[in-house]
Amino acid sequence: MVRIFTDTAANLPMKTLEELDIKAVPLTYEVDGAEPDYSIDFNGPAFYEAMRKGAEVKTSMVNPQTAAQAIEKCLESGEDVLYMGISGGISGSCWGVGLQCKELAEKYGAERVRVLDTRGASLGEGLVVIETAKLAKEGKSLPELETFARGLCARMQQFFVVDDLKYLHKGGRISGGARLAGTLLQVKLILRGDEEGKIVMYEKVRGKKKALEALANIYAQTMNDPEAPIGIAHADAPADALHLQSLLRDKGAKGEIMHVCYEPVTGAHVGPGTVALFFYSEEWR
Repeated sequence: MVRIFTDTAANLPMKTLEELDIKAVPLTYEVDGAEPDYSIDFNGPAFYEAMRKGAEVKTSMVNPQTAAQAIEKCLESGEDVLYMGISGGISGSCWGVGLQCKELAEKYGAERVRVLDTRGASLGEGLVVIETAKLAKEGKSLPELETFARGLCARMQQFFVVDDLKYLHKGGRISGGARLAGTLLQVKLILRGDEEGKIVMYEKVRGKKKALEALANIYAQTMNDPEAPIGIAHADAPADALHLQSLLRDKGAKGEIMHVCYEPVTGAHVGPGTVALFFYSEEWR
């Protein structure tokens, strides 16, 4: 039996984790110096409202030792482990866990533990984890699951509409002048996850409505299976998420559309109001 591990950047509700026997190790964060209760589901509206009011948010990677301890318990019990983590293009978490797992592989055997950088975050990571965990429950082997997951990662598309440029400016992704000009002109940035899982600029659009329409058009032009699952993550912007879903249905999307409030660690860097779209295309990376 193979146990699937991921991290909380995968943005999966606790109910989903429990139903599919997925273990998620936390990326941690603080709001004005206080850590949350990780044993309960993330309160997105409260978190993003605090950000709007100027709360200071600090984020941290997965603790590699904590992850390794949880993984070793499964190995000791006879389970093999596939760990699927947040993109190495935006976090060192998967790299750190990978180092620990090399030591575990020496102790328990390289054929029993694998680490996969999904090159994704939020549901760009989470959708892959869900589909792989379903196969794990069917009894597929570790090599089969790793190959399957790599194939999904190679097809995953990730696009984001950022509502307020100040968070990108704070993180050093855009200049102060670009932030000011963009704010005055109501420019919304569309970002994407590139081949290496890094977040890069894709397009600039005037206004949120047109930006959401642009996401739907990207889906229509890029997806290869209208029945495939889709993910929408929003940073306390449920109306925008529902509007995007409607636009996707108009473009022919027929598969399940999963909605989540953007998890806090990556959500803190793009800010309240962000809307992200995740879907599968032909293999492209």
